[in-house]
This record gives sequence, structure tokens and C-alpha cells, in this order.
Amino acid sequence: MLKEFRDFALKGNVIDLAIAVIIGAAFGAIITSLVNDIIMPPIGYALGGVNFNDLFISLNGVADASLAEAKAAGAPTINYGVFLNTIINFIIIAFVLFLVVRSINRLKKASVPTVPTTKECPFCYTQIPIPAKRCPNCTSDLT
Repeated sequence: MLKEFRDFALKGNVIDLAIAVIIGAAFGAIITSLVNDIIMPPIGYALGGVNFNDLFISLNGVADASLAEAKAAGAPTINYGVFLNTIINFIIIAFVLFLVVRSINRLKKASVPTVPTTKECPFCYTQIPIPAKRCPNCTSDLT
């Protein structure tokens, strides 16, 4: 049973999947930083200095200055700013994945087509090498 498990765990597909999950987690951290540190500050600045992470609705009616203060006070909140960040994060990830898949598909289409090495004899319709001057099957002259 241990040998079967080892064979399963060391198969190429399992290892490829593990690597993909690790790279995906690292990619997610990069995208999260891109959204939170690069994209959202200019959008917040353009909207009058709004920090999307501080957009919330307090359900207990107390007006706290920030989400951190509301959480410290134990107030129940609806954190729609964090939700907006998550949606923007998703859109960026989806767009980047679209660009990656599009690039891979273009590379697949741009692969060099195979050059034919045979042609068909016009008399007996068998495949023969392109430089042949006489068909080896029906001995017809191809010049």
C-alpha cells in the first residue's frame, strides 16, 4: 500500500498540480499587492482621498472613524470596501489569465507548419518522396 501511495504521489500530474498551486498562491499575493498598493491608492485619491478598505457600514449605529476602530470596539460591520477590493482583485486576475491564455494560444498557432516530404503519384496514387523522378510502384515517369 505504501508503494502504491508513493507511486501516486510521485506521478508527474500530482507534482505538476502541487507546483501550480504554489505558483498560484504566489501569483495571488502579487496581484493582491498590485491592487492594494498600486491600483487602489490612485483610485481613492481621484475619489477624494477615499481608502476602500475603510468603507463600511456599522450595524450598531455608532459612527467610527475607521474600520479598525469599529472592529476594536467589537461593532458588527458590513465591509463593502474590502469587498470592492476583492472584486477589483478578481477582475485583474481574470484579465491577466486571459492575456496569458491568449499568448499561449497565439504561440500554438504560430508554430511552424510541417513541410511535406511526400507527394502522390498521379498515375497510381501512392505516396512517394517529393524528389522522385520515377514512381517505384508503377514505374511511371514523373518528369
